[in-house]
Amino acid sequence: MNTRTVHTLHPSPLGDLLVTGAAGPAGLNLTALSLPGRQGTPGVRPEDRDDRPFTAAHRQLDAYFAGRRTRFDLPLTVTGSPFQRTVWQALEEVPYGTTTTYGELTARLGLPRSEIRAVGRALGANPLLLVRPCHRVIGADGSMRGYAGGVEHKVWLLTHEGALQPALT
Repeated sequence: MNTRTVHTLHPSPLGDLLVTGAAGPAGLNLTALSLPGRQGTPGVRPEDRDDRPFTAAHRQLDAYFAGRRTRFDLPLTVTGSPFQRTVWQALEEVPYGTTTTYGELTARLGLPRSEIRAVGRALGANPLLLVRPCHRVIGADGSMRGYAGGVEHKVWLLTHEGALQPALT
């Protein structure tokens, strides 16, 4: 199969999002959605930028940031270990506008509490921010624990989704 890795930038309230995919005869499968300069951002070459295959991704991201979309429906390239894929699949079931804790997610997976850190590491390895909503997982005490996009962006996303009340300034 003849595929090539391509990328685009998507302007957002968080700053530019780097959207990466594998383009082939059957279309585009997303491989990563990240904030440039943050943890997990894939390396890209300027000559591999191609905005054309990302029309659906741009449309869905615009709708999400406008408050008109609560889930993403984009073809994805499946990566990660079997354990990571299991965690990411459970993550996709956390509804828009809600949060869950690392402990609740671990229990939902039928894992012992001793595996909470492993679940956290799997969340940290998620290459598809927003699409797989790892920002919806918080500490048991309500604290905003690590987020590859930055804790300040996690707070913004949860406020945007209505899971947090806007902070008074």
